[in-house]
Amino acid sequence: MAQTITAEGRVPLTAKRAVAVFGIGVIGFMTANLVPIMIVALTEDAGFSVTAAGTLMTASLLACAASCLLTSRWAAASGRYVIARAGLALTAAGFGAAAFIPSEPVVIAGVILGGLGAGGAVSSAGAALGALRNPDRASGISGFSNRAIVSVVLFVIPILGAGMGSAFGLFAGLALAALLAAGWLPDRPAAEPDAAAAALGVAAGTAAPAASKTTRTATLAGLALLACFALWGLSEDSLWAVAATMGADQAGLDETGMGLVLSLSTLGGLAGSALVALAGRRLGRTLPLAVVLVAGAAMKFVSGMVEDSGLYMVVIIIWNTLYLIAFVYIIAIAAALDASGKWSAPALGVYLIGSSFAPFLGTAVSASAGYEALGILLSVMTLVLLVPFVLISRYSVRAEKAASAAPVAAVA
Repeated sequence: MAQTITAEGRVPLTAKRAVAVFGIGVIGFMTANLVPIMIVALTEDAGFSVTAAGTLMTASLLACAASCLLTSRWAAASGRYVIARAGLALTAAGFGAAAFIPSEPVVIAGVILGGLGAGGAVSSAGAALGALRNPDRASGISGFSNRAIVSVVLFVIPILGAGMGSAFGLFAGLALAALLAAGWLPDRPAAEPDAAAAALGVAAGTAAPAASKTTRTATLAGLALLACFALWGLSEDSLWAVAATMGADQAGLDETGMGLVLSLSTLGGLAGSALVALAGRRLGRTLPLAVVLVAGAAMKFVSGMVEDSGLYMVVIIIWNTLYLIAFVYIIAIAAALDASGKWSAPALGVYLIGSSFAPFLGTAVSASAGYEALGILLSVMTLVLLVPFVLISRYSVRAEKAASAAPVAAVA
């Protein structure tokens, strides 16, 4: 007996799925968000030098990125539950050991193993994100959840005291709590659509060649998106790496001003991601992304020339807000390209790869050529990346619409 399976195969967002996908994703990516506080804990509480602490956290981030990339294919297939549970357990064990066992070798091993486990959480949550309907809204909620939860954690840790127990121990506890939600992750869709064949209205006799062409196009789009995302992460985080020193050297911005920038940037990011989540598909995907990238490039260009502290703060806050909106749309593109999570699973991993080299690029260029040259370089990088991002976004919209329109017949 024949039955009809919806072509897209994506599932609606429920409370349990939201807790699992967004919660596990936030926990997995939290290593990158807590780096400054973790470095403080390692230097002031564990006795590491600043250089050693920075090197250790770089190793942890690279372990997170490598783990995400290595497990992403399995997470996109049938292994996301195993990967999520194993990753969260390893994160809890590694960071827990680093927090409560005062031994330098244990701390080093624990921080690296914690990062390794976090990568599994990132890939499993990223793959599950692809299974949700309305990728734009889901990605917006994901970005909002990330900023909101990280803001709370960043508020709580200083109250507890920025030591190993709070910086790493709290993280370990959150990873254990997220373990309870791992079983709520949405699974890979049972039926995958042939998006391009539907989009082109291919007749039965020519479906196979068209499907083959579609697979090649989708693969090329996915690989190009990952490469561009890594380069974009390098561009964005290179500015963030020198934002404080640039503000101090060029605009006379003090620590209080930089703290205000961080707080207002967080609020701007929350507002931007909430806007994307509420709008869903209504604003489209390609045009908003293009506008945000152009505006972000302009802010980067201006940042290297501003000499007034108040104006510098405004520029950095606007840029940081635009950054998160663009980030959300890029993740939405990755999720829309394949409902199994084939591209959304490794997306954050490649971003971390690019991000890990950002401090080197930012400091090297600004030290050798100045902040103005850095601003010009980063703005040009963004505008160059704008072209493939727009093309891939347009393809993702077409593929998603075709997948939703064309049912896939299955035999019971």
